[in-house]
Amino acid sequence: MDYSEILSQQFNIKKEYADNIINLLDDGNTIPFIARYRKEMHGSMDDQLIREFAEKLEYLRGIDKRREEIKSLIDGQEKLTEELVSLIDKASTLSELEDIYRPYKPKRKTRASIAKEKGLEPLAVKILKQEENFNPNDYAGNFISDEKDVSSAEDAIKGAMDIIAEQISDSAEIRKRIRNLFKVNGVVSSSASDKEKDSVYSIYYDFNEPVSKIAGHRILAINRGEKEGFLKVSVELDNQKPLNVIYRLLDKDTNPLCSDIIKEAGADAYQRLISPSIEREIRSELTETADENAIKVFALNLKQLLMQPPVKGKTVLGLDPGYRTGCKVAVVDDTGKVLDTAVIYPTHSDKKIQESRHKLLGLINKYDVDIISIGNGTASKETEMFAADVIKEADHKVYYMVVSEAGASVYSASKLAASELPQLDLTLRSAVSIARRLQDPLAELVKIEPKAIGVGQYQHDMPQKQLGEALDGVVEDCVNSVGADLNTASPALLLRVSGLNSTVCKNIVTYREENGAFNSRSELKKVPKLGPKAFEQCAGFLRVPESNNPLDNTGVHPESYKSAKELLTLLEYSEKEIKTSNFADILSRVKNYGSKTLAEKLGIGLPTLDDIVKELAKPGRDPRDELPTPMLRSDVLDIKDLKEGMKLNGTVRNVIDFGAFVDIGVHQDGLVHISQICDKYIKHPSEVLKVGDVVKVKILSVDVNKNRISLTMRF
Repeated sequence: MDYSEILSQQFNIKKEYADNIINLLDDGNTIPFIARYRKEMHGSMDDQLIREFAEKLEYLRGIDKRREEIKSLIDGQEKLTEELVSLIDKASTLSELEDIYRPYKPKRKTRASIAKEKGLEPLAVKILKQEENFNPNDYAGNFISDEKDVSSAEDAIKGAMDIIAEQISDSAEIRKRIRNLFKVNGVVSSSASDKEKDSVYSIYYDFNEPVSKIAGHRILAINRGEKEGFLKVSVELDNQKPLNVIYRLLDKDTNPLCSDIIKEAGADAYQRLISPSIEREIRSELTETADENAIKVFALNLKQLLMQPPVKGKTVLGLDPGYRTGCKVAVVDDTGKVLDTAVIYPTHSDKKIQESRHKLLGLINKYDVDIISIGNGTASKETEMFAADVIKEADHKVYYMVVSEAGASVYSASKLAASELPQLDLTLRSAVSIARRLQDPLAELVKIEPKAIGVGQYQHDMPQKQLGEALDGVVEDCVNSVGADLNTASPALLLRVSGLNSTVCKNIVTYREENGAFNSRSELKKVPKLGPKAFEQCAGFLRVPESNNPLDNTGVHPESYKSAKELLTLLEYSEKEIKTSNFADILSRVKNYGSKTLAEKLGIGLPTLDDIVKELAKPGRDPRDELPTPMLRSDVLDIKDLKEGMKLNGTVRNVIDFGAFVDIGVHQDGLVHISQICDKYIKHPSEVLKVGDVVKVKILSVDVNKNRISLTMRF
């Protein structure tokens, strides 16, 4: 199999690029490194596309591995022919390969194998030939045997039919055609099981939708309903169509007696063997596709959450809400260092509430708190209302923001949290995490398993290995696109940097503790077990603001330092400008000189030149700074305050297949259905919205009893 030929067509890229990516991956290069520093070799594909390329390559190699296994297994039975080898080599999917292998696959005891043991295979072969003037009933008499438990010609015919039915079921061509019928004409049906009627799955109690059209989120909902015992699910198909396929392929119309037997065997093969098997396959494929799409949405949401702009240079007070055990408080300075902690009880007695007001106000004024970060869990609404009331009495302007606290409790109980905050009780650690995730979402959320962050649907129903790999890839891409400060990055953040493993990360931290801050990127080479390959992969993603070389605080890779310095010389920058990193007008100088001419003189590609110029224009730049800042609030609404037609600003919290959930400042997020997002047709809400977007919405309806808010963006 020519992988580069197949993948170049699938991804619509030059074959040369496909060859290069395969070689780069096989040489142990990481995806962030390939995406960022080898653009000329792949035409500037982004990290996500290269990741998909790598997955497809692995799938194709898996097919080839299975192809060779099947050849070996059939050859072991001494049944491998040139024709069979050709069929196996032409198969392009795993299902095609398995269909070819099916007749040779060792089976448990079946009705057909029992009939073969009785010596009835010659009768089945004769019937399938359908010779004129052949009477199967007369011929079947030759197989009557008390010893073999064949008591009559009718018994022999039945046994032969079992053999024919299995042969029909094992036919790759028949299965392929019937599988296509299911895909084109099949209908997914669900109905209520014997459980009581009232459930969240009631809309699926009498549900039918074509296999070709059913949405992924419906498949996942139906699967869960079936798993929980509320639904009975099947894939329906008009029986006559698959039976016609079988008859057309097998019935020669030369012997009516044989035709009748073959038709009966065909009906049995379809009902007993083919239909249940292909129904399982179709449902498995639908689930696999739904999982893939749901994982993509989860990954997209996670990326947007991780890439939320940091709130820099602010002192933040984190509130982890709670009823019985109170609300945990942590104040952190603009670097994330913990200044103070406390526990308040804003939902208890009047006396406790007054004490809580006094304590919270005292902390706000003492540390000049700029923003309060409130977790969105239990008691969040009450805590938000309390905080919004308290900040009115502060001696300076204070804002607040409700943040997702997903994974905060997971982090607070982790070894990492214990090593970072050993002096704090684990309940207070979560308040620190809630404060820090407002200051720098990426640096804080990398400490938590991506699956625990919860910005998708049905994540617990998805294949966990596949989900984990996809989300880990997103975290890796985000960390490397932003870069990490070599002297301040936590081990959790360093672990996501291209080319670094846990041992090397520990060694970097140990080196910092023993030798002080790194003074240059090249000093990384002194870290034990960080070899040349690891240095090549990680160096460009690690920043050293303290270095005398300004390039060490950019995304310019050390391998391009020579080109960067030559570029500055060609553009006639003075030594003073270079020392002070004063390259504000570099874009205009490059334009005047000509990018193509510069690239040729420097012996580098245009993409590399563009990247060097962007980095020099803004040394130490953070791509997140170019995004809209988070929406901060200073007042609070109650769901009862909402009225139909009211217009509000909100923040997109989650994007799903059928819409988006928007935080409008009440405890319950409102739903903007996909049909209410914009005036044009869109296939998926992610075409228009992303997590963190600040949007203007209008209230369509409010159901206070069910805590449901329906919103629109079309007005």
